[in-house]
Amino acid sequence: MPTTRRRPADRPRMLSLALALGLTAATASAAAQQDIDKVNGAISAVAGAEHGDLSTVNGSITIADGARVRDATTVNGSVRAGHDVRVADLSTVNGSIRVGERALVGGSIETVNGSIFVDAGSRVGADVETVNGAIGLVRTEVGGGVNTVNGDVTVGIGSRVRGGIKVSKPNRSWVPLQTTRGKPRIIIGPQAVVDGPLVFEREVVLYVHETARIGPVTGAQAVSYSAATAPKD
Repeated sequence: MPTTRRRPADRPRMLSLALALGLTAATASAAAQQDIDKVNGAISAVAGAEHGDLSTVNGSITIADGARVRDATTVNGSVRAGHDVRVADLSTVNGSIRVGERALVGGSIETVNGSIFVDAGSRVGADVETVNGAIGLVRTEVGGGVNTVNGDVTVGIGSRVRGGIKVSKPNRSWVPLQTTRGKPRIIIGPQAVVDGPLVFEREVVLYVHETARIGPVTGAQAVSYSAATAPKD
């Protein structure tokens, strides 16, 4: 078959077309990663898409499965992150935070008044922290510590906390400060590991499964258990 040679005059046109396509792709990528900033209203990150910072004052934030996000921050509202998400930090003041399976949180997860739950196969690079609210981990690795004041903590089956656990003494300068129904329950579940120290500045009930491994304990007496779930108080 005869071959068709491109004339030299065609090359500038092809180069211009390639540059135009490249600029279009770059513009689309930049647009996909734009920040979303609101005062009133919820924010949703599209499944599988890349986003910049998500920030609202009065509203919830939802990050759909597979989405890539930088920081997700709200003041009055919950944060819901689906499966296989990638995000830098998650935070709220008045609201809960829930993270799905196989998520990668590069930084911290923080709330003041609300619970935190991280599902199986997820990793958190820094701290998991709340003042008034429970913390639950399932087969999750935390690179920092787990910190609370007035909440129960469950380091569930197969989870690992590298930075230890701290339950701080209530401080009246933290407002609003709620009280729990009793002593916080700290549960270290089957095959869970807490590498760092466990420091309790207030009275807690500490249950440690016989297959778990923990660091040194200050301020509490560990109660060993062998069942699938910790004893009821």
